[in-house]
Amino acid sequence: MSASGTEPSADVAELATGLGHDFADPSLLADAVTHPSLMGLERSGRGAAPTQGPGIAYERLEFLGDRVLGLCIAEWLLERFPNEREGALAKRHASLVRREALGAVADGLELGRYLRLSPAEASGGGRNNRTILADACEAVIGALYLDGGMEVVKRFIRGAWAGMIDRHQPPPLDPKTALQEWAQGRGRPLPVYEMVEQSGPAHEPVFRVRVRVDGVEPVTASGSSKRAAEKQAASDLLRQLGVAVHE
Repeated sequence: MSASGTEPSADVAELATGLGHDFADPSLLADAVTHPSLMGLERSGRGAAPTQGPGIAYERLEFLGDRVLGLCIAEWLLERFPNEREGALAKRHASLVRREALGAVADGLELGRYLRLSPAEASGGGRNNRTILADACEAVIGALYLDGGMEVVKRFIRGAWAGMIDRHQPPPLDPKTALQEWAQGRGRPLPVYEMVEQSGPAHEPVFRVRVRVDGVEPVTASGSSKRAAEKQAASDLLRQLGVAVHE
C-alpha cells in the first residue's frame, strides 16, 4: 500500500500520455482520478467544515466534464448530421453521453488502473465499477478542459468517441421507447415492468426485471440498475419479436 494507506495506482503521468496532453497542472488529473472515498472527511461537530484528505475528489471536475462533453458532442452532431431534425439529434446525443459510452472510453484508457481509491472501495471492486469509471471519465474531461481549453478537450473527445458517433444509422432509439411504440402501433396497452429481485453486494447490485406486453411471452433480464434491467428486458423482448434494436 502507499503511504496514504490506499491501494497503489498507476502513475497518472502515464494517463496523461494516453490522453495526448502534457498537463501544466498535473494535480488536476490527479484530482480527476481521486474517488470521494479517499477524501477522509471528518467532522469535529455538527455543522463543522470537513477536513480534506489527499487531493480534491473528482465530483467537481465530473460536474464540469459532464457539461463540456455534452456541448462538444452536440456541436459535433450538428456538423456530422446537418440535415437531421432536433429529435433525431437528441437521441444520438443521449446515447453518446450515457454511462455506457463513458465506460467504453474509460476502458480504452484503462482508467481503472489510475483510480485513487480507499482500501475499502478498492477491495470492493471499485476499479471495475461502471459508475465510478463513467464518473471519473467525465472528471478527466473536466481536467482536460481546465488545463488545455476547449480545443484540447474537443480533440480528445472526437478521437475517443469517433467509433461511436457513426455506429448508429438510423438514430438510436431507446429500447423501452421502441417497445412502447411497437405496442401502441398494434393497439396494445403499454408495456409493464415488474421488479423480480435485487441481489448482489451494495457496491455492485444486480436487478432482475420482467417486462410484459399483451399477447407476448414475458421476458426477464438483469442489469446494474433498475433502469438498465428494464432497458435490457425491452431490448431482449424486441429481439424475440424480430424487431431490430439500434442502441
